[in-house]
Amino acid sequence: MATGNNASCPAFMKATSNGAFQHENPLDYALPLLILQICLVVVFTRVIAFLCRPLRQPRVIAEIIGGILLGPSAIGRNEKFLSTVFPKKSITVLDTLGNVGLLFFLFLVGLELDMRAIRRTGHKALAIALCGITVPFVLGIGTSFALRATVSKGAEPVSFLVFMGVALSITAFPVLARILAELKLLTTDVGRIAMSAAAVNDVAAWILLALAIAISGSNGSPFVPLWVLLSGVAFVIFAVFAIRPLLVAMANRSPEGEPVKEVYICITLTLVLACSFVTDTIGIHALFGAFVIGTIMPKEGSFSVVMIEKIEDLVSGLFLPLFFVSSGLKTNVATISGGLSWAMLVLVIFNACFGKIVGTIVVSLTCKVPSQEAVALGFLMNTKGLVELIVLNIGKDRKVLNDQAFAICVLMALFTTFITTPIVMAVYKPARRGAPYKHRTIQRRDPDTELRMLACFHTTRNIPTLINLIESSRGIRKRGKLCIYAMHLMELSERSSAITMVHKARKNGMPFWNKKPDDKDQMIIAFQAYEKLRSVNVRPMTAISALNSIHEDICTSAHQKRAAMIILPFHKHQRVDGSMESLGHSLHVMNQLVLSHAPCSVGILVDRGLGGTSQVQASDVSYKVVVPFFGGRDDREALCYGMRMAEHPGILLNVVKFVPPPGASLAFGAKLVGMSSNKDKKAMEVVGGSYYDDKQQDDQLWSEFLSACNNNQESMKYEQKLVASKGDIEAALKEMNRSNLILVGRMPSVGPLVSRSDCPELGPVGSYMASSDFSTVTSVMVIQQYNPSTDIHPLVMEEFDYPDKLEPNAPRS
Repeated sequence: MATGNNASCPAFMKATSNGAFQHENPLDYALPLLILQICLVVVFTRVIAFLCRPLRQPRVIAEIIGGILLGPSAIGRNEKFLSTVFPKKSITVLDTLGNVGLLFFLFLVGLELDMRAIRRTGHKALAIALCGITVPFVLGIGTSFALRATVSKGAEPVSFLVFMGVALSITAFPVLARILAELKLLTTDVGRIAMSAAAVNDVAAWILLALAIAISGSNGSPFVPLWVLLSGVAFVIFAVFAIRPLLVAMANRSPEGEPVKEVYICITLTLVLACSFVTDTIGIHALFGAFVIGTIMPKEGSFSVVMIEKIEDLVSGLFLPLFFVSSGLKTNVATISGGLSWAMLVLVIFNACFGKIVGTIVVSLTCKVPSQEAVALGFLMNTKGLVELIVLNIGKDRKVLNDQAFAICVLMALFTTFITTPIVMAVYKPARRGAPYKHRTIQRRDPDTELRMLACFHTTRNIPTLINLIESSRGIRKRGKLCIYAMHLMELSERSSAITMVHKARKNGMPFWNKKPDDKDQMIIAFQAYEKLRSVNVRPMTAISALNSIHEDICTSAHQKRAAMIILPFHKHQRVDGSMESLGHSLHVMNQLVLSHAPCSVGILVDRGLGGTSQVQASDVSYKVVVPFFGGRDDREALCYGMRMAEHPGILLNVVKFVPPPGASLAFGAKLVGMSSNKDKKAMEVVGGSYYDDKQQDDQLWSEFLSACNNNQESMKYEQKLVASKGDIEAALKEMNRSNLILVGRMPSVGPLVSRSDCPELGPVGSYMASSDFSTVTSVMVIQQYNPSTDIHPLVMEEFDYPDKLEPNAPRS
């Protein structure tokens, strides 16, 4: 008998091996095998996520697909691979670690849920949430009868009924948040309703799941489920009234800007595990304890943010994918065989989609939601994802779902989530509206009007130069005040912290103000300190978006804030040795797209340390600014900007006007080109253009400059240079490379100075000055003046009856 038992039970695995030199296979030991599994899973799922990126799919889709492919449905059909990499004796360790990661991920999900926002849910969102739960739940009950009669014969009827109802009625709150943020819908009317309804749905789904688990676990007395539910309610009450005050006390003792004490972090993480143990002991599931702690955690202040930062990368990056692989190893698509099984799959998908989509659309239309928005809401509420897999795995572990029913439901969850993004993109694209405005350039008829600029930055490296540039631009004489919108550009990631920040956005695709003293972006404190010392309005903003679409945020913000110029950091930064190093192709493309679609003038700042690495006091400003003037729209804008800078007593402006020999042009035989946006708003087109038509306007501005120069000879100087070749121009420009700042037009009427450039968007002169060969000390701003004739595909549709809420003292500003 003992021999038979030993033959049927796999031997336990030791933790570590003695190494290959001791003739031991590391894969026969738990730790090295687990390390291999983690590495394989992470690499495999990240590759699939990269392949799914063009389809705008959330990463959870890639992880579900990766888990299924590694399981017996695809690669795992090879028994040798399965027995080597995922042997049965290792599954317990894999499941345990995956569930530990899941515990902390559910803690993060609870942190994303704001119960106060749920209490403020409007009647529309509440009606949509209730209908979005009720209709699919009823259809799930009907589906359960069909499945029990076919592929799930013998399943316990009540438990199976409740599990199928929950599986079809869930809306995955964290996945939906990421889809809405990716599509810039998070704070539209559709996004707000969807998030509120999904939050209500999420809470209701967890309650229903607790009921399903309680019912499925009762093998004896019918009073057991009742005791389980009552104990669960008692735990929640205890958490709210006993554990939450402790969390609030720790949050209050963690002031903004100071590191959170290590003991507080340790206490919180231990509480998550302890409460998970309690709920598992009760008989609900360990996940409920972690979720409840995340939900009752105080959302204000830095404490919750630090907690997210401490655990999200490790959990989401390493441990959570193990849960998906664990699910994938239980999913065998091959069990869905025969016409009846496939018919059941179609039925489950149809009922899931029909219940959510049609139910949501009908109640949305009843609540007078526009039809297009109602359809978008229907598909958004149909998002499944991670929470769905949790439900299915619990059902599988409790023996409520067999292999075939489990595989059918996993494919249903995958399909419903996969179709969400492309269909919503196809049926709903909110129109960006805005009031028209006239001051879109620095060059203007009335120089005494307020100048508004949108200054963008990625890192702290850009801030000192930007502040010194703002100080130089503030025009301290009779001109109107300078208003700067300092926008911190952040890439939207899969992190919970990114989504938490995006939740605070108050306008579709628009950045939000950091007004709360306990909710500041540390990178904008320098701008706030500068504002207190100067007569400049500095308004900090934060834009969080995918880099491939963040140009929409920049351009839309510039329009809504009536900016005359957008200042962008160059996509390269200067290294210690003076060479220019790229920060990434995405930032390069972003600058090109902003140039194509900007509703105002644009300046790309090649930062070589204007004023050094720290902010310079006004009394210490002593800059030499040079403007090479070739002629054309962009050069006129650069000259006007230089003239405004020259009003500062610490700025010396030197304008060099290039003049060709009689009968010649500065093009020297080269073809002059310009750039404009294409119809798809994704690239830049080269279009032919003649700049000789601007000669009259060049002469007019030059005469105005000469008049200003005569009145202010101390701070303005000029000279004319006769140039007969590109070599003469290069030699003249080289003489400028010891100044502090050069303002140059993007597309002046001059031939290209370099034969090849990896930055053609900077134009013939700017691409030359941005190279390491030109200078290592002189910052350069390449300026493009807004041209209404090329603004044929605006991102913001102007409406003259659009409510004007954009004055400086308006609430949204």
